[in-house]
Amino acid sequence: MVHLLIVEDDPTIRTPLIRALRERGHAVAAAHTAMSGLQTALDERPDLVVLDLGLPDLDGIELLRMLRAVSPVPVIIATARDDEAEIVRGLDAGADDYVVKPFTAAQLDARVRAVLRRGSANSQEAPAATVVGDLRIDPGTREASLAGTVLDLTPREFDLLHHLAGRAGQVVTKRELLTEVWQVPYGSADKTVDVHLSWLRRKLGESAQQPRYLHTVRGVGVQLSAPADPS
Repeated sequence: MVHLLIVEDDPTIRTPLIRALRERGHAVAAAHTAMSGLQTALDERPDLVVLDLGLPDLDGIELLRMLRAVSPVPVIIATARDDEAEIVRGLDAGADDYVVKPFTAAQLDARVRAVLRRGSANSQEAPAATVVGDLRIDPGTREASLAGTVLDLTPREFDLLHHLAGRAGQVVTKRELLTEVWQVPYGSADKTVDVHLSWLRRKLGESAQQPRYLHTVRGVGVQLSAPADPS
């Protein structure tokens, strides 16, 4: 039985959603504020959190960041905010999926199962670290280092670097990065790829004008490769 936590302040949404998910065989706990949701998540350790963003005491994105600091629990954002900037913001903050209201319990249940399947597949076997030049990316510990120095990466920056390292020497398109790393359709949100690449270059001690590991192929995508001289 999957244990879900619903963080939703509107009882007209929360109550029927809890009932419908329980009818589908889930154990469901609920909270109507961000702080009670955080406490419940820490106390009950649910398998997945369904998170509204418009909470009365704290914006849901802030709660998501607090959760991510203390727990790897999967999170599906369920909100009325449907503009692309909010979707990108939520996914960048660490959400595993994003569903826009109104939605059916059947749709949410399908998304819950999909997110948990991905998590189960990822946890079955600890993948080996990837090494490219002086870069070492360890997906098991979600830690990356350059010449032995640990890099201070956000979760999304790590995912981006890990994906590129797994295709070292290949040109990876923005379409693939958005689909595989951000799990959103290709579109105007491709600018978020450019922004994250810029941040990643800065942390690798390079720039687009003087690349060492991250090379832009104009009109195609980006390539991660070891510099000819690692020093």
